[in-house]
Amino acid sequence: MQLCIFEGIDYERLEPLIFYRPVYDLVCGMSTLREKILRAYPETKYSLHCRPYLTQFVKANNPEVDVNKIDDSSCLFINGNILASGNIAEIISLEDSADKIYLNGDTLIAARVSGERLKELKNNLHELLSQSNFSGLPVENVDVKYISYMWDLINNNEKEMLADFNFFFSKINDNKLIKGKIFEGAHLIEKDNIIIAEGAEIKSGAILDASKGSIFIDQNAIVFPNAVVEGPVYLGESAQIKSCARIYENVSIGKISKVGGEVEDSIILPYSNKQHSGFLGHAYLGSWVNLGADTNCSDLKNNYGNVKVYVNGEIVNSGSQFLGIIMGDHSKTAINTMFNTGTSVGFSCNIFGAGFPGKYIPSFSWGGSDAITTYDLERSIETAKRVMIRRNSTMRDVEEKLFRKVFDITKKERRKRGYPY
Repeated sequence: MQLCIFEGIDYERLEPLIFYRPVYDLVCGMSTLREKILRAYPETKYSLHCRPYLTQFVKANNPEVDVNKIDDSSCLFINGNILASGNIAEIISLEDSADKIYLNGDTLIAARVSGERLKELKNNLHELLSQSNFSGLPVENVDVKYISYMWDLINNNEKEMLADFNFFFSKINDNKLIKGKIFEGAHLIEKDNIIIAEGAEIKSGAILDASKGSIFIDQNAIVFPNAVVEGPVYLGESAQIKSCARIYENVSIGKISKVGGEVEDSIILPYSNKQHSGFLGHAYLGSWVNLGADTNCSDLKNNYGNVKVYVNGEIVNSGSQFLGIIMGDHSKTAINTMFNTGTSVGFSCNIFGAGFPGKYIPSFSWGGSDAITTYDLERSIETAKRVMIRRNSTMRDVEEKLFRKVFDITKKERRKRGYPY
């Protein structure tokens, strides 16, 4: 039976991080939602389903995987926004041959389909899937966690980091946890709870404290002198924690990123920089983000109330007392930029100036609290190309087309706020 990881109709709740990726490529813990699903169903043939405008981009990034295509005569569709637990394959089994849908409340978790119903679906895979696509099938209610909003990823990061750490720990065959270089004068607390991969370096004066949670330093990553890291923390491949940084619990840093200053309870996707002083807490940063020196992001209201966030055209109560910034890919801030709790910054924004900008900043914004307008598309693409070259990467044609598509689909939000285009 084939597996198909699909995008559902509620993907827009995860703006602005889903403009440049399918929902299942968002990270929680040390891995993406897709990776958690696939490791629960090892060696199973699978395909990916996504929004039409992402199809070519997803194909380019996954050349060995079918996208919006199913070959088999039976298929298990799994919602790409679930947080797949280690026993998900027992809850939703590939061995069961009966067609049915799996729900958690009103949320579609999965569906097993074959025969004529699957033939119909094969012809409509360019559309987003919902419960109506599987109407008439028997229903089974399951207790499977899923992601509705960006803060769900932040709030579940600690638990997912522990699950991911245990998974990677189980894959170490030689029981040797420390394979990188530990310089004299570095201090590792609770070493049995720390993984340091080959090529990684922990410089003199650095402290890795895993007494309250695991620490995973991936291949060729560097922790610079006098940095303090308190687990659980994940540092991705070839990423860097800069000198004198304070990295507190529940922080996940993607590959080839540079992080300094003070960070807690945050997820930073690959190729992003926050390497100078400034506070980042309960936040989610996309890829190719750069926070200028002394950029500070509040994550707690003065009245200690729940933080409200602008999501897809409406204000939503997050139910969280702590929630910082959510920033889309390719966005930048100047030095000394400040953000209020629950600020949402869109894709490819350039934010600068004194004072606090608004709590919702549409994609392709240029400016700050004093004045804000549209970030010219050609200038934004040129900047993105320069940034990528600095990381030995180039913008492919398929990526530039997606960049332009995001500009088009986000015009509506800019026009609502009086932007010229």
